[in-house]
Amino acid sequence: MRPPPTHIFLQTNQRCNLRCTHCNYWQHSDADRANYLSLERRRGLVKEFAELGGKYVVTCGGEPTLDLEDLFDLTAAARSSGLGCLTVTNGTRINSAERAERMLAEGPSEITLSLDHWQVQANDRLRGRPGAHNAVCTALDYLLTAREKMGARTPIYVMTILSEDTWPTLDCFFQFVLVELGADKLKLNVLQPTFGQNGPDEYFQGSRVSDVAACIEMIRFCDEHFGLMRNPKWLADVEMYLRSVEAHASDLLRGWATPDGTHGEICNSRDRNIMVDLYGKARLCFSHHFPASSLRGGDLADFWHSQSLFARDQMEGCKRWCGISHSVRASSSLRKTPS
Repeated sequence: MRPPPTHIFLQTNQRCNLRCTHCNYWQHSDADRANYLSLERRRGLVKEFAELGGKYVVTCGGEPTLDLEDLFDLTAAARSSGLGCLTVTNGTRINSAERAERMLAEGPSEITLSLDHWQVQANDRLRGRPGAHNAVCTALDYLLTAREKMGARTPIYVMTILSEDTWPTLDCFFQFVLVELGADKLKLNVLQPTFGQNGPDEYFQGSRVSDVAACIEMIRFCDEHFGLMRNPKWLADVEMYLRSVEAHASDLLRGWATPDGTHGEICNSRDRNIMVDLYGKARLCFSHHFPASSLRGGDLADFWHSQSLFARDQMEGCKRWCGISHSVRASSSLRKTPS
């Protein structure tokens, strides 16, 4: 019998109130909401996942906090089933002490805030909205204050994208997030083709790391300076990924259609993840390159152990560009959480 999955990713919406350069969800809408999975059906999936032996529910968007009651319904279902619940948010809706306290009391067991740059102007340019930097920093302050007030233990992280925009001053980024803002961790996701982009991808082409060796040395410096205990396997995977991008520099305008992919395999999503979209279609990864199954209710275990076998075989040895993503890569970035 195959070991159970560890994560189920449940999409809650597909719209966003920012205009990030690396993502096109803001061009989508939820006009077809009437045909989405009901809240009752999502709660049922959470229960099935717990019975299957899973560990974490991950809420996906769009921006999950644009539908706060839906988000809290999902986190409540996870809590009642004894599961962890993880959310990544742009922070714009965590705009009061009351909202922050509710997030800690009823929301995810781990909260990650997205920040594209430690400098105000650079961040707001990349996020496509003036005031985005201030909003996420204010949200983080509200959450940290609420956590202390409530005696909560919810991890509060920040995530950024390693790219040409960020790596040259990555040390300043860590200083800003860990020391000045006081977040528990700065996660590094690595630039990949633009989410939702099917045509020419100018951002991916123009924002690749220009000096891979210097970038890797900057990461090593930050690890030593901030005592991060970085996983050597993760760092090797990142360097391999960046070298693969470098090798295809002339083709990167094609984004997801850039040929060949990475030099080696990074992803192990097929062994641990179930992704369920707004209409109840389940996959082993986010890519539509591999087949999906339409869940009918009560068949999540059957999907994992039987229906997904063909897709799992197809995914063996996959080297697509999304393999470096935080949600699917095989190697954790840290050997252990620093104290």
